[in-house]
Amino acid sequence: MTYKETIEYLYNSTPVFEHVGASAYKEGLENTWILDKHYGHPHRQYQTIHVAGTNGKGSCSHTIASILQEAGYKVGLYTSPHLVDFRERIRVNGQRISEKYVVDFVHNFLNWNTHHPSPIYPSFFELTTALAFKYFADEQVDIAVIEVGLGGRLDCTNIITPILSVITNISFDHTGFLGDTLAKIAAEKAGIIKHGVPVVIGEYTDETRPVFEEKAKAVDAPIFFAQDEDELGSDLDFELKGDYQARNKQTILTALKVLRESKTNLVPSLSHSLVPTTIRNGLANVCKNTGLMGRWQTIQERPKVICDTGHNVGGWQYLSKQIAAEPCRQLRIVFGMVDDKDIDAVMELLPKHAVFYWTQADNHRAIPAETVAQKAESHLLNGRIYNKVSDAYHAAIADASPDDFIFVGGSSYLVADFLSAV
Repeated sequence: MTYKETIEYLYNSTPVFEHVGASAYKEGLENTWILDKHYGHPHRQYQTIHVAGTNGKGSCSHTIASILQEAGYKVGLYTSPHLVDFRERIRVNGQRISEKYVVDFVHNFLNWNTHHPSPIYPSFFELTTALAFKYFADEQVDIAVIEVGLGGRLDCTNIITPILSVITNISFDHTGFLGDTLAKIAAEKAGIIKHGVPVVIGEYTDETRPVFEEKAKAVDAPIFFAQDEDELGSDLDFELKGDYQARNKQTILTALKVLRESKTNLVPSLSHSLVPTTIRNGLANVCKNTGLMGRWQTIQERPKVICDTGHNVGGWQYLSKQIAAEPCRQLRIVFGMVDDKDIDAVMELLPKHAVFYWTQADNHRAIPAETVAQKAESHLLNGRIYNKVSDAYHAAIADASPDDFIFVGGSSYLVADFLSAV
């Protein structure tokens, strides 16, 4: 198969949560363990840092990887979803996995699985996680930063035993899989806490803190709460500019502090490599070092255009305030969401004075633009309907004066379509 045919196979022949939602979600790690054994337990050949959370785990994962790269380490980075190219998910020192490696891996898997007496039928995420782990081993990385796909306890990344676990925060998301209370969601995320492995909690509530403390005590894991620490790095510039990044920055710097002070199982000299200059450069060059996109990303000036992948209530509690505070003649918002998010709760946070361009991503889970517009009416939000993200954006640009502000967001997939079009 060509690379294009290989990616089409992954999307069309394995259940993809990003495309079809619940039917792609598999509880349990059976397939993951089978794949891990087949490939020789590759994740055991390098150290790992495991990052979970409702919001911010992508920003934290990329930034920690950036800082480790600045420290001179060869760093693997596994995140999801991608925005433009599948290969964004799997990087070594910021460089995407090669097309050839992806093609060869899938070809070899199919050959093995076809002739296996008990073939397995992995999900998209199960197979691509095995791909990432094997690639990092073949590339002989020193350390890999691994972002959880969904939840934690039953996520297929959870076969690793990291040197540090990070849980950024807990808010309502994927409640159909993770639970309908913050405590239940926290319990799923807390599933990444391992015996004796320090864990950093970025943000907590009265409901979630006891869950984390109980799990950490049960497995004798040192636990640290970033929001209880004195403010760290107030003099350090962070390239990622969303208001929500202040909390992420505190989480990241607390994680680095724990790594420096940890005495167990570290990559060589890590505690001596995380010096102020390294941290400063890592925070200032996240996008350059790792290829991160879609976090309060400026596309152009006059009119100013910014996109952000914030896609749930927790994210929009920050985004709505930052958008409303942006100085402009007229605020214009290109907006759409997917069907497993609480769109009504998010719409309550949207600025009432904006001009809206309701749209939908090219994704089976996208809420139809007409439905978005209908819901918006009950929230006293007015706009026009566009069936393609690119059409909505071009309409906003055509309507805008140089002093207007255009925001594009509501869904990672909407931002992905937007970035592919600009």
